[in-house]
Amino acid sequence: MGTPTAEERLASSGAKIISLADTSGVSTPENINYLFSHLQSTFPHIEFGVHLYSNPSSSQEKIDAAWNSGCRRFDSALKGFGGCPMASDRLTGNTATEVIISALEAKGEDSRLDMNKWEEAMEFSSRIFGIEL
Repeated sequence: MGTPTAEERLASSGAKIISLADTSGVSTPENINYLFSHLQSTFPHIEFGVHLYSNPSSSQEKIDAAWNSGCRRFDSALKGFGGCPMASDRLTGNTATEVIISALEAKGEDSRLDMNKWEEAMEFSSRIFGIEL
């Protein structure tokens, strides 16, 4: 038997949730689908989440790929703030929370957020970052 993978070591240590991160925005719908399908069938007792970086034009397709592959845990950032200085596209940054909410609603899913608090957070972030809603 070879050296255990990071996932195998985490699983054997009792990890129940693992969030996978693409912090340079290079993932594609195809490799997201492959990765989640493979990991969920190999480690059915672990909940896998995703932290995607993307540019605004590729966010939706990455969210859809993860969702369609069984991912139900998404990390995000208000308005997509944050980024990776090593990303090849300077528009690449965190997936915006509002894009994920919209994608879930389009699928008929409930984000389970208190939307009044959500609106407060969006308004507050606009003041902090100096950007209009």
